[in-house]
Amino acid sequence: MNDNITLPNTAGWLFFVKLTFGISLAAMAAFIFFLEGNLLTKGYLALNSLFLVSATIMLSKTLRDEHEAQRLTNRINEAKTNKILKEFSE
Repeated sequence: MNDNITLPNTAGWLFFVKLTFGISLAAMAAFIFFLEGNLLTKGYLALNSLFLVSATIMLSKTLRDEHEAQRLTNRINEAKTNKILKEFSE
């Protein structure tokens, strides 16, 4: 039986992910702040940047949840199949 056990992420990886997210968010904020243009343009870019960040978070969470649900469904189907095979072999 193939047990796909997901191991927790290391502390180093979690730090790297959070750091890169913070740097990219700060870089976008700095770009918008120092951009030559009127306040309306800067506000538009800032709102769209926040929307992009929230959409990315929602997409990654949804894809993760879908993957986990599919994995659980496959394990349930495999367990049912093994149970049926055991019953017929007895």
